[in-house]
Amino acid sequence: MIISRTPYRVSFFGGGTDYPVWFREHGGAVVGTTIDKYAFITCRYLPPFFDHNHRVVYSRIELANTLDEIQHPSVQACLRHMAITKGVEIHYDGDLPARTGIGSSSAFTVGLLHALHALKGRMADRMALAHEAIHVEQDLIGENVGCQDQTFAAIGGFNRIDFLPDGRIQPTAIILSDERRRELESHLMLVYTGVSRNASEIAGELIKVANQRTQELHAMYQMVGEAIGILNGEGDIADFGKLLHESWMLKRGLTHNIASSHIDGLYQTACRAGAIGGKLLGAGGGGFLLIFCRPEVQARVKERLGDVLHVPFSFTAAGSEIIYYNSVTQPEY
Repeated sequence: MIISRTPYRVSFFGGGTDYPVWFREHGGAVVGTTIDKYAFITCRYLPPFFDHNHRVVYSRIELANTLDEIQHPSVQACLRHMAITKGVEIHYDGDLPARTGIGSSSAFTVGLLHALHALKGRMADRMALAHEAIHVEQDLIGENVGCQDQTFAAIGGFNRIDFLPDGRIQPTAIILSDERRRELESHLMLVYTGVSRNASEIAGELIKVANQRTQELHAMYQMVGEAIGILNGEGDIADFGKLLHESWMLKRGLTHNIASSHIDGLYQTACRAGAIGGKLLGAGGGGFLLIFCRPEVQARVKERLGDVLHVPFSFTAAGSEIIYYNSVTQPEY
């Protein structure tokens, strides 16, 4: 039996410039971090004593005899990509709900690929794992996704990730003092809007208008460097929050479906209560709202937001990991 653990991510700046349609011409970059919330994938070869060859458990339970019968697109694509010919059982458990902007779909794909490599007795290189997940999601499934989520999930940590026109992906760790890192963490709040959405549909709209929004996307790219400069400097950390606000104002104007009256209302309520900035995570439309505010006003922000769920989190340096491997109990029937 194999168990993989793969982190979700919080993206701060540069989202939208990690789509191939953009960075293949202009280059792109993002800055973000993985957090201590995870996707867990358990898999094993299925014993040959059942009326089905495959069992897949997530928000539903699938029993299938062939790969064609598996409805979960990532599971079917990953099993084909990995040339899995024997029956398998796969279980997914996540710390946060799906379709909420924290990279859960890519964490699932990365974690499943990692587990399947281990099932076949192979170690997986982190960047190779990221590229495999990008191939599965973009080419095999045909999702409208960028390249940052898979990379963060695979390698972990607080990074700047550059996407070069020749297709290369270059992650660079952002080195902060313990004091500066704790200061940044203490100014961040993660709240759930209560709305899940199909990121691929919203991203598809962004892809269509990318060449009409060059000014905004270039500005969002430049903010990556500005954000790192703020973090590495000795100025007020509030400047990071102000830049988040500027970036969110740019992003919400890219397409009409990125924000909604409900999300705008939550954000404005937080700002009136003392928040300095923030953004909706992921492609937009719903999910988790990241709020930047000083620790001393966070209680007031929570109170003003009412029943909206607040999710405490911390940064983590770990990428996708195999946390349990027992080859003795997984015979290849």
